[in-house]
Amino acid sequence: MKPTTLLALLILVLLYLMSGALVFMALELPKEQQTQTNLGRTREKFLQAHPCVNLTMLPQREVANDLAMGADPGNYFTNISRSAWNLGSAFFFAGTIVTTIGYGNMVLHTDEARLFCIFYALVGIPLFGMLLAGVGDKLGSTLRRGIGHVEAIFLKWQVQPAMVRSLSALLFLLVGCLLFVLVPMFVFRYTEGWSTLEALYFIIVTLTTVGFGDFVAGANPEQEFLAYQPIVWFWILMGLAYFASILTMIGNWLRVVSRRTRAEMGGLTAHAASWTGGVTARITHRPPLPEKPSSGPPQAPPAKLGPRPQSQEKVEAPSSPLTTSVSAPLDYPGENFAFIDESSDTQSDRGDVLPRNLRAGLKQPRKPARPRNSGRPPNKELA
Repeated sequence: MKPTTLLALLILVLLYLMSGALVFMALELPKEQQTQTNLGRTREKFLQAHPCVNLTMLPQREVANDLAMGADPGNYFTNISRSAWNLGSAFFFAGTIVTTIGYGNMVLHTDEARLFCIFYALVGIPLFGMLLAGVGDKLGSTLRRGIGHVEAIFLKWQVQPAMVRSLSALLFLLVGCLLFVLVPMFVFRYTEGWSTLEALYFIIVTLTTVGFGDFVAGANPEQEFLAYQPIVWFWILMGLAYFASILTMIGNWLRVVSRRTRAEMGGLTAHAASWTGGVTARITHRPPLPEKPSSGPPQAPPAKLGPRPQSQEKVEAPSSPLTTSVSAPLDYPGENFAFIDESSDTQSDRGDVLPRNLRAGLKQPRKPARPRNSGRPPNKELA
């Protein structure tokens, strides 16, 4: 994705979030103000009717109803009024919708806002997915470009390429964890007052889009910096893009490993089949072993036959070279597998199992010439 396209997409998403925040504020802020007013009236009526009752003895049922309607619990015992639907928190709420995190610490109470949220999520989630893919690609290429310079240094030190690739992948993970996990952990410890485990728990739950909502950045009533939650949302965007690039890298690596494994297994299977076929062919072409003499009466040696006539088409090859060439690899286990590789790769497909030097020594007999008058009727005129 081009930088101009990515920038335009980022501006579009920001405008979309800002417009959603304004709509949610317009729909939810009157309901929240009404709830705060009802809470104040309930407290005043109870205290007027029971002047000897402390503030901690407010009716629990009314308090629970007011909390369910979005009232700030910090306003129960003080007169400080802090709206939960200011511009920063509304922007953060809209961002949690399009990122599919959904903490749940802020919920909608009006039917109009819920209906708007349905269409807002259906449009915003795919739009944010496009932005996330572009940012992840850009972020991954930037980190890989920076790590490429480190790889060049390792290559100058004459480090093996396989080791360089492993070190670059490890360095990519370490840089990402430093930027999007360790540094935000210390920031949240300082700004939110969380422990190290709570901050790390919030980071992992957020960047994996689980979003339980038990820990939410900026939900503290004492936090008055309005741009704090929008900054947190930008961190969420970059962290999700980094995690997306990590998942893409792992997926590409698994595809390469799977493709290479299939290719190697296919090559080994073909080589094993060729080797088995070559060895089987060599065994089947071995001459039969001489039969043991029987205990019966001695038989007369076979009569010697004269030379075969020229008209016989089939001529047998001499057996001594064949016997020597075939039995040698089987009788001497110390022989290497060069001949087996040659037979499996070049000879098994043609059905020939003899070495080249022996094949060159064997001369194919010529087919006897056919008599001129064979197969033709006699010429009556010559007769």
